[in-house]
Amino acid sequence: MTEFDSIQKTNELQSTATLMKQLHSLGLQEGDSIIVHSSLSQMGWIAGAEQAVVEALMQVITPKGTIVMPAQSTANSEPSYWSLPPVPEAWHQPIRDATPAYNPHLTSLRGMGKIAECFLRHPDTIRSDHPAHSFMAWGKDAKDWMSSHPLENSFGVESPLGKMYQSAVKIVLIGVNYDSCTALHLAEYLADQKYYFEQGAAILVNGKRQWVTYNMLDVDSERFPAIGKEFEAQFSSSIHYGKLGQARTCIIPMRPLVDFGIEWLNTHSVQHEQ
Repeated sequence: MTEFDSIQKTNELQSTATLMKQLHSLGLQEGDSIIVHSSLSQMGWIAGAEQAVVEALMQVITPKGTIVMPAQSTANSEPSYWSLPPVPEAWHQPIRDATPAYNPHLTSLRGMGKIAECFLRHPDTIRSDHPAHSFMAWGKDAKDWMSSHPLENSFGVESPLGKMYQSAVKIVLIGVNYDSCTALHLAEYLADQKYYFEQGAAILVNGKRQWVTYNMLDVDSERFPAIGKEFEAQFSSSIHYGKLGQARTCIIPMRPLVDFGIEWLNTHSVQHEQ
């Protein structure tokens, strides 16, 4: 959608102030802990665009709370698995040899959207150190939650998600569906049926760039919309629905959703293709 189209489809001026009013109407308040997934294009035209969204979130939550967003950089991964788009087989080893080591300040996000990219640029945002599946956070618990992110525990109990699971975190979906809900990957780690594969990434080891391999859980976000639909059907009273900008937005308690996701996955096991 072009900016012209966005303006034409926006009914009234949107700004940091109007977004703050909407966030309060959605039940968010000072001191909350939230993990945000967003699509700026779904929100309509906003004065200040993604900066206005980030500032609205920060002014509502304040440093007494914590804002988290996924900061995935999945281009730093085993190139033989790439399919969107694939690369020639002759490039695989050169890519392993040439990919820069993960750097929380320099490594770009992939597919996270403009709001997340803006959030990363804030000087007080802290990013975890996983080369492909990092998170970033701002506020009270940012340093603690981002302090350790084991290579083989992308979304598991030792990851930032696992730490967040122990707190009253709210998931904020802004113009996106449950297939963007990273917290449900924790349910995959905690479910009974698990499959792992060998993944790779470029990281710093004792200050030197190396390509390393590690075991990665085989995750599948295509199942998440079905989980979310059933969760909403059973627990709609625990969810706040509304709009942020012009985007459909819902606020979901993280721990109950993850717990429901574990049960759902345990009863909807699938045959794994070797």
